[in-house]
Amino acid sequence: MQILVTGGAGFLGLHLANKLANQGHQVILLDIATFRTEEYPAGVKFHTGDVRNATLLNQLLEGCDGIVHAAAALPLWKPQEIISTNVDGTNVALEAARERKVKRFVYISSTAVYGVPEKHPIEETDPLVGVGPYGHSKIDAEKICEKYRGMGQQVTILRPKTFIGTARLGVFQILYDWVHNGNRIPMIGSGDNRYQLLEVEDLVDATLLALTGPAEAANDTFNIGASRFQTVKEDVTALCAYAKSGARVLPTPAGPIKLALRVFEALHLSPLYPWVYATADKDSFVTTEKIEKALGWKAQFSNAEALIRSYQWYLEHYREIDEGVSGVTHRVAWDQGILRFFRRFLR
Repeated sequence: MQILVTGGAGFLGLHLANKLANQGHQVILLDIATFRTEEYPAGVKFHTGDVRNATLLNQLLEGCDGIVHAAAALPLWKPQEIISTNVDGTNVALEAARERKVKRFVYISSTAVYGVPEKHPIEETDPLVGVGPYGHSKIDAEKICEKYRGMGQQVTILRPKTFIGTARLGVFQILYDWVHNGNRIPMIGSGDNRYQLLEVEDLVDATLLALTGPAEAANDTFNIGASRFQTVKEDVTALCAYAKSGARVLPTPAGPIKLALRVFEALHLSPLYPWVYATADKDSFVTTEKIEKALGWKAQFSNAEALIRSYQWYLEHYREIDEGVSGVTHRVAWDQGILRFFRRFLR
């Protein structure tokens, strides 16, 4: 197959490109960001450009059998950029795929479309409640996917939980930095809530099934998440035990901590945005029965295993990370701001 991956320079794009190319598929990558071409297999084609450019999308999709639309503006971006990239970009990609008669379209959505539900596990049929511009943009983009599905376009919508793995930085780099330094790791609340994660390789496997599995079965919407996970406190404790650095969890009163983080964010002193800290003390997990039955997918890694695999990569590369430039994507370190000040006192 010849497959276009939008957001190809991102964390998921990197893993998709490696897996697809290693399985013999022709891979074309598109991103506005700079590619670190040395990290990708031979034969991958790189294109720098905006997913909202209809002419470019039409050109790149010529001869393609499938497209994985993973390009997205994350919650730290400006609201207008989030809406434009996530909604308009999805519409452009779908229209170009329809015009080029691309057989498979896989849209990488998010479980952020569910907001902060009280019912668990979350099912695909549960209400969609957007939180902030990012959550709303993902819901609107899914509606466009459903419109094109109604027009005869084969569209798989994947709703992954927060995914981590090798080369994942962003907010998780802050956690790994604190663990590596042997700090106490503040929980927002008691840490007794269950917060499901996802290893990126499991998401890649689900995406491959969407591209190559039975077309009728794949033409649907699916939750993706780890099948084995414990409480936040237990999963982070497992990571600390692996690190052997002296790091340990520190339960905190959720209300005052959230208020402080809200103030720090408003003052541009903290990189943590509401979706991170406002939901950190809540249960958040989905059922994956639908994709397991429809496509035979099954998560390989537990929360703790995913955290440890990601941390192992961090240990191998943290000296390079410290020398890098901070940013707002999942593949670069985030400036810890005032959090670095507090880290000094939590030993």
